[in-house]
Amino acid sequence: MATVEEINYRDDAARTSQAPRTSFNSMIADCLGCKWTVLLMEHIIQGINRPGKLVKVTDGLTTKVLNQCLNRMIDYGILEKKSFAEIPPKVEYYLTPFGSELFQLLREIKLLQIKYFGD
Repeated sequence: MATVEEINYRDDAARTSQAPRTSFNSMIADCLGCKWTVLLMEHIIQGINRPGKLVKVTDGLTTKVLNQCLNRMIDYGILEKKSFAEIPPKVEYYLTPFGSELFQLLREIKLLQIKYFGD
């Protein structure tokens, strides 16, 4: 029989693996602090949503770092992952409604920066 601590640990692990992270400070540091996040969001919004293509169109990005970034964005509810039951496996990434709104805010910040400081 499981102890109370083991049950609480499993419940906490299940809850954190299913619910998106919501801490603003950790999202800024973990996700938006990554130099690839905004660029990947731009590519995904343009329809480049498969991992292989994302690596090809992003100079200097490795598959390992791509997967870390994508998983982080999923954890924060910015992206959703769609897996297809095919051989070979096919995976696509899409912005969630939160991710789309966040991208629009980032685009506004970029326009503000251009307005005051140029391109």
